[in-house]
Amino acid sequence: MPIFYQKQILPQGELGIWKITESEDFFLERLVIDEIEQIQFDKLKGRKRIEWLASRWLLHRMSGRKVRGACLKDDFGKPFLVDSNHYISISHSHDLVSVMASPLNIGVDIQFIVEKISRLAHKFLNDDEFESLSPSQRIEHLHVYWGAKEALYKAYGRKLLDFKQHIEVGPFELSPSGEGKIKAAIHKDSYSKSFIIHYQKFGNYFLVYCIEK
Repeated sequence: MPIFYQKQILPQGELGIWKITESEDFFLERLVIDEIEQIQFDKLKGRKRIEWLASRWLLHRMSGRKVRGACLKDDFGKPFLVDSNHYISISHSHDLVSVMASPLNIGVDIQFIVEKISRLAHKFLNDDEFESLSPSQRIEHLHVYWGAKEALYKAYGRKLLDFKQHIEVGPFELSPSGEGKIKAAIHKDSYSKSFIIHYQKFGNYFLVYCIEK
């Protein structure tokens, strides 16, 4: 289907969401895949294959280029676009794929809302964040926290980042509209950066992304 959602997040930064309804062949007939990309793709199994294809197709559509640039990964697994100075971030959940491209460092996460996130909260929330949770919207509140920390982890891009110790989000009150902004930061060793978190609810999904200040 066409792009499900698209937003200009900065003068030269964009975010897009694609709802996957196509087969692998749809994307394979339209994508010119780089040799290194082909090696990566051939290692994928099951649902990950079409998520990979959809994300690359969405990124190309958003770029407006006639000739597609390859989307590769650095030594830490962070995606980058060949011959571009833009940062890239990718996320997928169920049938939605989200991609961001920006001259500022960014990260994106999209998550289908599930009850079981409550069982994982102690693994990614610090005490202040725990105390800020809304009793009436606990599941939604947890998904925004989780999405924010996932997005920040992707922006950091170097792995070995403890969600409770190195990432600070808010604390914040969840907006009744399901859309809002939060202050956040990453502090680890000599790395210290501030970010703005944006979150938005789409039906049974939360989209969360961060932009470095």
